[in-house]
Amino acid sequence: MASDSPVTIPMLQQMKRDGRKSAGVVAWDYPTTLFAERAGVDFISVGDSVGANLWGHSNPLQVTLDEILICCKAVRRGATRALVSCDMPYGPLQEGLDSALKAAVRIVKEGGADMIKLDGAADYPEAVTALTRAGIPVFAQFGLTPQTAMRLGIPYSAQNSAGAQASAEAAAKLVEEAKMLEEAGAALLDFTNSGPIAGKAVVDAVKIPVIGGFGGGPWLDGRVRLAQTVLGYGEKWLTSKTDTYFNTAQGTVDAFTALVADIRAGKQIKG
Repeated sequence: MASDSPVTIPMLQQMKRDGRKSAGVVAWDYPTTLFAERAGVDFISVGDSVGANLWGHSNPLQVTLDEILICCKAVRRGATRALVSCDMPYGPLQEGLDSALKAAVRIVKEGGADMIKLDGAADYPEAVTALTRAGIPVFAQFGLTPQTAMRLGIPYSAQNSAGAQASAEAAAKLVEEAKMLEEAGAALLDFTNSGPIAGKAVVDAVKIPVIGGFGGGPWLDGRVRLAQTVLGYGEKWLTSKTDTYFNTAQGTVDAFTALVADIRAGKQIKG
């Protein structure tokens, strides 16, 4: 795939057939999108995780359609090569097919998304089919997802370990769900908390790409990671021992500390 060629869904599907991994990031803003584009990501996912990670909500269920559209528009402005997926926030899908279709049309028409990610899609195969028939590609999320976990009372911070354990115990059911979503018309699958056993089984069972975020691994067709996690951007990275690619949090505190010191010392500030 040429580095300057716009990524399409058929390209991602061909990558699976060729045994090449697809790479994506979850982003919500224009500058991060520009950085990700320059790095060569294949797709950018505009996730409802913006609520908890950027806006201070207690969980992703509080994000509204209008809010996710603001993020999707910003990412679309920055993405000239990467394929853009946008989450349908909690609400329209649960309200019924008409509501889901109207929301999807807005996300595509106003937000400029190339495809729509449906959380907990295994519970709504008819919505996957309806959107596909309307010409809107679906990125179908299943497994233990942020929204389903919240409804089950599993804390947002505890989903990784719980999901990985559950997936190993229910591989056969998850394979069945993956096949159902493929038959319903899904273009890609987002297997949340796959684990190596169920993850590999699902990858082998379907022809469409199986992507994973948290709880995923190299056994999948591709990976997507929260941009803030890649960058170590967030207060938790000031004390976290988890390895990541950069520690923006500490660098940011250091920069602000130096700024305050220069101002208090009567020095000319930088920049």
